[in-house]
Amino acid sequence: MTKITTIEKLEELYGKPGRTSLVKEVDHIVPEYAAFIEASPFVALATVGPEGVDCSPRGDLCDVVRIADERTVMLPDRRGNNRMDSLRNIVRDGRVALMFLVPGSTTALRINGRAIISSDDDLCASFAVEGKAPRSVTIVTVESTYFQCARAIKRAGLWDIDRQSRAVGLPTPGQMLSRTSRGEVDGDAYDADWPGRAAKTMW
Repeated sequence: MTKITTIEKLEELYGKPGRTSLVKEVDHIVPEYAAFIEASPFVALATVGPEGVDCSPRGDLCDVVRIADERTVMLPDRRGNNRMDSLRNIVRDGRVALMFLVPGSTTALRINGRAIISSDDDLCASFAVEGKAPRSVTIVTVESTYFQCARAIKRAGLWDIDRQSRAVGLPTPGQMLSRTSRGEVDGDAYDADWPGRAAKTMW
């Protein structure tokens, strides 16, 4: 195995980035980037902490974050599994990265910055859905933002309806839990209960 251990060797292998790869990165949200963010119902939130890194999917009915100004976005923490992996990391190390996707678009939009967590009652209430407010809101100060070129999403055929057949026959969450818990969790019961539980705890 040939292991690359220096930046010089890495740059020797890949060369320098093109001009467009550099000028697309800015330290604030320009109107064109804002339009993409506001259309996005899904974002992956990456964080780092003492135990390592974490990447968590976040989704919402419409825009997954609120743009407060050109250097600030707000992400409500909707109902989940209460592991709080991302939130634990942010409390201890505010560095975060966001990657937004819009169904049907082969572009991804990225934000790097620093975050804090707020439990302000009025702020949380402003994000309420069906009368249910999030318990906290992650406030991200933007340090850099840029779009990702389309190659990865095009290669994956992410929005290609024909590719959705790959999901058929995959192990269910219940089957995964049954395996990882060594039978402690009744997988069939978990899968059967999930639709009703999700409907009651979506927000």
